[in-house]
Formats: sequence, structure tokens, C-alpha cells
Amino acid sequence: MTTKARALDNQDRRIMRALQKNARLSNAELAELVGMSTTACWNRTRQLENEGYIRGYVALLDQQKLGFADIVLLEVTLDRHDDDALARFGAELATLTEVLEAYLVSGDYDYLVKVAVDGTAGYERFLREKLYKIAGIRHSRSMFALRCMKSIPSVQV
Repeated sequence: MTTKARALDNQDRRIMRALQKNARLSNAELAELVGMSTTACWNRTRQLENEGYIRGYVALLDQQKLGFADIVLLEVTLDRHDDDALARFGAELATLTEVLEAYLVSGDYDYLVKVAVDGTAGYERFLREKLYKIAGIRHSRSMFALRCMKSIPSVQV
């Protein structure tokens, strides 16, 4: 049974917006920004974490400086579509460090996969040495992203 999420209020949203902009804020800085006492802010932030609204905190790394400047959007079709085949493919994708995001989708392809590579040579290595070693792929199609027009780490609140 799924528990219905409680309604978020303006304080919750202010806390989450501030943390989206800078997750390294101290509780005192966060409390001042959102106009709460430090204790109330700490309790509210922990409640948001415990309820799953805040799933974690991350450092956003510069892909280009790390040698993965190119983004490829990859569409993949599998041979089979039973639960085991989908679960197996999803689990294998999750182990590939180049894979940034992967979605099971509707339409002509089964998966849309966002991959970070070092140019066409890096993408060829990824295909030959990793992706095509996963059993059950019938077809794939790729597109290199020319430029990112918008990127946000999560939904804005």
C-alpha cells in the first residue's frame, strides 16, 4: 500500500529551493535564508529527508574536465520484453560508468540512455567493449548532443 505524501507548505519549498541552489549551506545559514529558527529548520529538513522529498546531496562534477565532454543519446531496442529481460538489461546498464541516465520508454525503442564519452573514439569503445556485450540488444540508434540548452539536477520546487 502506498502512503499518500503530505502536502508541502511554503517553508518546505523554501528549504528545498535553498538546498537545490547550495546543498553545502550550514543549518544556521539555511535557517536564516528561509526565516526560521535553527531548531525548526533542522527538524523540518530532517522531516523532508525522512519522507523522501530530499533523497540525498551530491557534488556536480565537470564532465569535460574529467575527459567525458561528449553526450550521446542512445535509443535501444531489446529482443525480448519480458520482466526478466528488462530487469537484466537495466541492471547491466546500471554498472556502466559512462551511463548517466537510462529510461524505459514508450514508442519505437525500449530505452533512452544518456551516455558521457570522450568523442567518437570513446563512444566506439563504449559500444564495442561494454554495451554490445550485454545480451539481448536487437537494435540501437545514437545521436551526439551538439550543445546542452538546459540542465537542472532535479525538479524545481
